[in-house]
Amino acid sequence: MMFRLTRDTVPTVPFCAEKDDIARIKGGGVDMKSRPPLWYTLQAVLSWVLEEILLAAFILWLLPHFFNINLPLWGLAIMLIALAVYSGVMYRIGRQTFYIRPKVAAENIIGSEGTVTKPLTPEGYVKVQGVLWKARCNGLEMGVGDEVEVVGMEGLKLIVRPKR
Repeated sequence: MMFRLTRDTVPTVPFCAEKDDIARIKGGGVDMKSRPPLWYTLQAVLSWVLEEILLAAFILWLLPHFFNINLPLWGLAIMLIALAVYSGVMYRIGRQTFYIRPKVAAENIIGSEGTVTKPLTPEGYVKVQGVLWKARCNGLEMGVGDEVEVVGMEGLKLIVRPKR
């Protein structure tokens, strides 16, 4: 049995955004940030400082006091530098996730408008929200460039009708 989404089976949730944001998203282009948000940078710096303090406390106080192990200061310096380099690399890797385009969810596609890119006879391809989808238009043939509206979904195939 094929899972089928229609307007009746998908709850509609209001989209809380400005009109330009909706136009940009419906147009297929989402502005990506040129730098990560401030909260991410602050969290990375604060956690790095806390990790450095905990490492220094562990080496200077816990090891000598409980385990009778004394490391030289140059050993502590090497470990602190290694932790700083590791934290910097992890920050750069994590920062890249802010540049990834959001994926299109099925709930957001139903009701959207798109354009036919390969003729629907009755199956073909349409571009909806900047993404190419296989689509079907029941009972009608549509040519390249025709405007369509998504009315349902069967698996990964969109069910469309001519735009009103």
